[in-house]
Amino acid sequence: MRHNINSSNLRATRKYLRNNSTSAEAELWKYLSGKKLCGRKFRRQYSIGNYILDFYCVSEKLAIELDGDPHGDYVQIHKDTIRDEYLSKSGIKTIRIQNRFVFQDPEYVKELIISGFLDK
Repeated sequence: MRHNINSSNLRATRKYLRNNSTSAEAELWKYLSGKKLCGRKFRRQYSIGNYILDFYCVSEKLAIELDGDPHGDYVQIHKDTIRDEYLSKSGIKTIRIQNRFVFQDPEYVKELIISGFLDK
């Protein structure tokens, strides 16, 4: 499946999201930036199609989505499922992590992400 990557019509939104990241996104970025996790390069607020991913590793085709309270709502769960299916059809694996785990158990979060590299 062919899709737009970092489409120009989402540029302002991506920039806004990068500059106004949640505390969980800022915390996780400490572990992902600068190839700190297994030498893999992650990008923040990377768009594929009409979706903006919290974090994306191009070489591994791995999306990391941090989910806060709104993601527990039925409507949002349905939207997330459609998004994950779109990404999957594009060959992209998505790992969803609840925000609280970034703070409560960062080692678990890192291991979960690393397992995404290995589960190809």
